[in-house]
Amino acid sequence: MTQGKTDLANTLLEQHVKHELASLKGAKLRRFLATEVDELFDYAGSITLNRLISPEQVMGVIQRIVIDMELAAGVPEMAGEMATEVLNARVQRTSRLRDIITREQVSGFLEQALELRRQRERVISKIMAHPVYQQLVSNLVYQGVMKYLYEDNLVTKSVPGVGSMMKFGKRMANKAMPGLDESFERGFKTWLADSLPGLIARSEQFLHRALTDDELRDSVMAAWVAVEDRTMEELHEGLGNVQLQAFLVLGYEFWLQFRKTTYFEGCARAVVEHLFAMYGDRPVIELLGEVGVDHDLVMAEVDALAVPVIDVLREEGYLEAVIRRRLEPFYRSAAAKKLLQQSN
Repeated sequence: MTQGKTDLANTLLEQHVKHELASLKGAKLRRFLATEVDELFDYAGSITLNRLISPEQVMGVIQRIVIDMELAAGVPEMAGEMATEVLNARVQRTSRLRDIITREQVSGFLEQALELRRQRERVISKIMAHPVYQQLVSNLVYQGVMKYLYEDNLVTKSVPGVGSMMKFGKRMANKAMPGLDESFERGFKTWLADSLPGLIARSEQFLHRALTDDELRDSVMAAWVAVEDRTMEELHEGLGNVQLQAFLVLGYEFWLQFRKTTYFEGCARAVVEHLFAMYGDRPVIELLGEVGVDHDLVMAEVDALAVPVIDVLREEGYLEAVIRRRLEPFYRSAAAKKLLQQSN
C-alpha cells in the first residue's frame, strides 16, 4: 500500500473509531442497548432451547464449574470473614425475628409439616427404639424410684425421722456388705432394661395419640410467640466468631465432598433433563417468562449496571482499545488495500 493509501486507511480507521465511541455514550448508548435487547427478545420468541444448548452442554458446565473446579484456599477464609461481619453487623441488634419471618409464614410452614404424619410417627419410633434413649429412661426411672423411697413417699413425709433412718440403714448395710448398693442398682437397672421394651411400646402409642395436630400446633405457635420479638443478636447469643468460622469450615468441607458424589450428579441431571423435557422444544421466551424475565426487567438492569460500567470502561480507554483491536486488522488487510486502490 502506497503512503497515500496508508494515510487514507489510517484516517478512515480514526474516523471509524470515533464513530463507534460516540455511539457508545449517553443516550446513543442506551438506544443501542435497547435495540439489541429488543432484537434478542424477538429471536427468543422463535429460537428453541434445544437449538441454543443441549442438556449435555449444561451438564458439562455443572461438571466443570460446580463439581471439578478447585476452589482457592482463600475462599473459606473470606467466607469466614464475611460471616463474622454479618454476625457483628448493627442490623443484628435492630432486627427482630418477626421482621424476617411473619407469624403467618410460620403457621403456613407448620401446617405443611403437620401433613407429614407418617414421617413424624417414624421419627418417634426411631427415637423410642434407640439404645441411648432406653438407657436414659432406665436412669430416670431408677433415680425417681430412689428419690421416692428415701424422700418423697407418704411415710417419710408424714413421720419425722423415717427418711433419715432409712438412709442410715442404707449406709450401715453398705458397710456390712460392701458393694450392696451397686449390686442393687445394677440388678434394678437390668430389670428395668428387660421391662422397658413393653413400657416404651405403650409410651410410643401414647405419644402418637397425645401428639395430635392441635397439640403440636399450639406448642409450636406458643414457642414462636416467645421468640418473635427477640432480636437476631439475642437469638444467636453465645455463637462467637470462632464457633461461626468452625461451622463454616465444616460446611465448606462437606460441600467439597458432597459435590463429587453420584447423588449430587444424579440430582443435577434430573433437574436439567426435566427442564429440557418441558422447554427444550419451546421458544426460549416461554422459559424466560416462566422465571419472570421480561424486556422491562432486562432494561432496568441495563440502566442500573450496564450503562454505568460501559461509561467507566470508556473513560479508562478500554472501549477505544477494544474497538481498535477489532478494526485495525481490517484496515491493514489485503481487502482494504484492494478497495482503496480501486477508489483511486
